[in-house]
This record gives sequence, C-alpha cells and structure tokens, in this order.
Amino acid sequence: MANFSKSNVPQFSVDVYQNEYLPDGGREVNAIVTVTSTGGGTVGSAAGTSYAPGQGPAAGVAIMVDCSGSMDYPPTKMRNARDATAAAIDTLRDGTHFAVIGGTHVAKEVYPGGGRLAVAAPATRDQAKQALRRLSAGGGTAIGTWLRLADRLLSSADVAIRHGILLTDGRNEHESPEDLRATLDSCAGRFTCDARGVGTDWEVKEVTGIASALLGTADIVADPTGLAADFTRMMETAMGKEVADVALRLWTPVGTTIKFVKQVAPTVEELTGRRTEAGPRAGDYPTGSWGDESRDYHVCVEVPTAGLGQEMLAARVSLVVPQSDGSVQNLGAQGLVRAVWTDDMVASTSINPQVAHYTGQAELARAIQQGLDLRKAGDMDGATAKLGRAVQLASASGNADTAKLLAKVVDVVDAATGTVRLKAKVAEADEMTLETRSTKTVRVKK
Repeated sequence: MANFSKSNVPQFSVDVYQNEYLPDGGREVNAIVTVTSTGGGTVGSAAGTSYAPGQGPAAGVAIMVDCSGSMDYPPTKMRNARDATAAAIDTLRDGTHFAVIGGTHVAKEVYPGGGRLAVAAPATRDQAKQALRRLSAGGGTAIGTWLRLADRLLSSADVAIRHGILLTDGRNEHESPEDLRATLDSCAGRFTCDARGVGTDWEVKEVTGIASALLGTADIVADPTGLAADFTRMMETAMGKEVADVALRLWTPVGTTIKFVKQVAPTVEELTGRRTEAGPRAGDYPTGSWGDESRDYHVCVEVPTAGLGQEMLAARVSLVVPQSDGSVQNLGAQGLVRAVWTDDMVASTSINPQVAHYTGQAELARAIQQGLDLRKAGDMDGATAKLGRAVQLASASGNADTAKLLAKVVDVVDAATGTVRLKAKVAEADEMTLETRSTKTVRVKK
C-alpha cells in the first residue's frame, strides 16, 4: 500500500446500467457497474522508458520459473522458459525492481540474490539474463514455496505496485492443497500474479486458482515456443499498471443486503466472499491493479419492500485505495444503484440489456466448467447437455472466441438450440484451453 498524488493516478469513472423499476413487492435489484480508468498513459511501456518525476509508479516484479524435473521433457521446454524470462526482463521499464526465482520443491533466488530485488537498467538486465543460464531442471513442484519467496522479495522494496509472473508445467505434487491455499490466503492483497501453464501436464484448477486468488490472469501456453511472446505481453501489461489495491466500495442503507458482487468483464471473477468491512453498512471488494482499462461488475442487492411510487437508493458505489497509514484515498468516482416501485408491468419486467448479457456470460462459464467436469467423470449425457447450453449461450452473446474453443470439444449440430455431439477424440490441449479460458467474456454489443 502506498500514498498516491493526484498527478500519478489515472482518472476513474463509474457508470451504472440497470432497470431500477420493481413490481409491487419486488426486492431484488441488479446493476452492471462499469469502471474505467484513463490517462495513465503507460500501457505497453517497454524497457528503457524513463518517466519524469512523479509520473511512473514504482513497481516490483517477481518472475517464478518452474525448474522441476519435468521441464527437461522435452529439453526445449527449459530453453523456451529461459528465453521467455529473458524477453520479460527486456520488457521491464527502467527503475522497476525485479527478481527471478527458480521453483522446484523449494524456491531459489536466481537473480539478484541476497533476499532483495534488483533495479532494472541496462546492466542489471544483462546480469539477469546471464544468470538465467543457471536455470536447470531437476526436483519436484511446491508452488507455495515459490509464492512465499516472491512475497518476501516484493515486500522488501518500497514500491506501489507488486506483481508476480508464475510459469509451471506440472501438478503441485510436493505440497498439499491446504498448504497452497494457506499460502494464497496469506499472499492475497499483497501482490497480484499472472499464472501460466505450459504444455498439458499441469492442473487447470490449480493454475486458475492461483490467478483468481491473486487477481491476475491465467492461460495455457500449449506450445512452449509461444512462451516468449506471452511473457512479453504479460510484462507489457504489468508495466502499464498505474495504481494498485483499488477496491470497489459498496454502501447500502439499513435493511438492504448484498446478495453478490462479481466481476463479469473481461473475465468472470466471484468477489462476494472477499468483502472487508469498511465502516457502517459499507464493504470493500478488491479489484487489484489498474492501468488504462475498463471492467464490468455485476452487483445484486436485496432491498426492503416499499409501496408503489416510492423510490430509494439501493447502493452507492465508489472506488478507494488503502493508504499505508490505515486511511483510504477516494478516487472520486461514484455510481448510484436505485430502486423504484411501480405498477407499470412493462417497466418492471424488462431486463436491462447489460444485466441480461452478463447473466448469460456467467452462466456460459459455469456451463463449460460443469460440462468438462462431467465429461471427465464419464457422464456423457450430462456433459452433452451442459456443453450444448454453452454453445447456445456463446452463439447468442457473440462470444466467438469461446464458440471456436467449444467447437474443438463438441460437434455443433445447431448452435441456436444448443444441439451438439461430444467429439470421440479431443486433443488434451484443446480441452485444457477451453477450461482455462472459460471465464473470458465479451462485452455487450452496442
């Protein structure tokens, strides 16, 4: 947590999309909250970029590279990982604090060592790339140890933004799921982390679980030759972040309860259980780090009943950043969620297009995950039904990317009705790609 001056924080705006009209006795209010930050001006900043005083935020990045024995099969995998890490180092902005960690059943400091972070400059980037030669495969996999070391190193520097990049090619076999969960719980809110699985021998739910807990992205790189391009994109995005620890603050009046809060674009991410209390009737939901970007959130609240013609404020949405002294900085953007009771049936029964769209996108993500789980469990009828529903939802919402991934797992007979047949043979990489990317959404067509 750090203090920010107005000069180095992007401008945030909040827009609320909802149908505020409720029928007599109606209690559930749904709204899509679009949060946009502009004016950071750092997206895609590359190595060697310098900032005028007060412009670029101090950032720390820890790159965690799987060095377990399986990274030697085939031997090109380790070489691709070294090349990808070098590409990421080349993308670091001058002045960024960074470290490289080699991960097996233990975590080792590859560069710079000594329990500290290096500061990116031409000389340190060259030294770091030389040190990558020491990365060799051998040992097991205990991802929690890598994350704990990353946390220690990142917390050693006085930086505003702390970010990790984690690459693994296997399952977390030398650590219990409980140990990994405890590590994620302790690291949550301390740094964000993007996670990547290379090849097809890793566990999708482990990698996506890491990214979800640490408010980062998850993806598959089925072909190791694609790692360098992926690492470069990840680091460019990390260098574009301007402010960390942004929280969506929801205030609700007496008698109103929040049923759920979830991010719905660019990916579906459940936030309801991550609430921290922020004073009377207010709670904060973490959103991670922001650059120049826009995200959508679905807020559902239950209000007390009121008479026809009455109206009330159902929730007030604002954005805050925790400060090192325990206070918060309000980012100045606010949105209001309203409830109005009416006997106009047309008004009270129409569903806001944004709400309808994202309700469908969240269902799409669930249908894919449930369908793939049923397929693995041998319930082919159940899998066909769920994946057919997913095809129908993807088609109706214009989610072409997800539709293409689904078409590699099922034969689509009729997308509009969700009529599909499971393919007899599915490439493991195709199934894992669909599962990993199942939460990616498309925005409402304008």
